[in-house]
Amino acid sequence: MAQWFFEILREHFQRWGYWTVMVALLLENAGVPVPGESVLLFASFLAFSEQELHLPYIILIGTLACTLGDNIGYAIGHRGGRPLLERYKHIFHIPDRTIHRGERLFARHGHLTIFFARFIFGMRIIAGPLAGVLRMPWKQFAVFNFLGAVTWVTVISLVGYLFGSEWERLVRILHRINIGILVLVALLVLIWWIRLRYGRADDGE
Repeated sequence: MAQWFFEILREHFQRWGYWTVMVALLLENAGVPVPGESVLLFASFLAFSEQELHLPYIILIGTLACTLGDNIGYAIGHRGGRPLLERYKHIFHIPDRTIHRGERLFARHGHLTIFFARFIFGMRIIAGPLAGVLRMPWKQFAVFNFLGAVTWVTVISLVGYLFGSEWERLVRILHRINIGILVLVALLVLIWWIRLRYGRADDGE
């Protein structure tokens, strides 16, 4: 099943790989919780063996998409302010602890937060809007946003590319994971059934 799923993804990326990278990273950095990192990794992974995808283009498109997406998020946050952030977190189910952590980082480290936010789980989505809400100077934001985008996209793309030779190994690992998940689900169902059965027996007493 894992290999079948990956073949479908591979066919999709062969046709729409660059567009998929651009849209996913643009949305993620604008504040929409989509799996941009996974898309970038997979595209770079395929660039190792697929003639339709090339690593330099992936890095270029990814950097532009991240930079533009964060600027859109910044503009939305700057215009909407704190009320928009409060409404936004409920729509996308962003936990308060992520926002509070972001605010603490901005308060302590300012512009460096924008650079490193991409490498922190959850922060990549809210960094742009949060910088706008907190009224970070746009020129400062733009510089460190671009530097962070170049660094993050390059690192993630190189990681995905370097694992390109491990395709078959990854498929085997995923196959084992699928088996493990099936076993885990079966155990959970068995535990639930036992508890339900003995719970009824206790009620009958």
